[in-house]
Amino acid sequence: MSRINDVGGVQGFGELVVEQDEPPFHADWEAHVFALNTALLRKRIYHLDEFRDAVERLPPAQYLAASYYERWYLAIRTLLVEKGVLDAEELDDVHDG
Repeated sequence: MSRINDVGGVQGFGELVVEQDEPPFHADWEAHVFALNTALLRKRIYHLDEFRDAVERLPPAQYLAASYYERWYLAIRTLLVEKGVLDAEELDDVHDG
């Protein structure tokens, strides 16, 4: 069963636009998500394969609507709940607060 991220050979996504001298992060929050993921991987809260799987398990509409680092953020949230580090209510409180 293929997932939404498996688009090899699929038509209709338009031309890939590559920015000249594109920065690694377009906003500070993206760098924070990158750093958070790095820290969680180093602390062995989850491993890289689990992280990739969490990104790929996003519902198709959510996956397609999200930016690259939004997908990372959503995957981190999923894994923190699945690993019992935080519960969904705690994450909602942090996000809403």
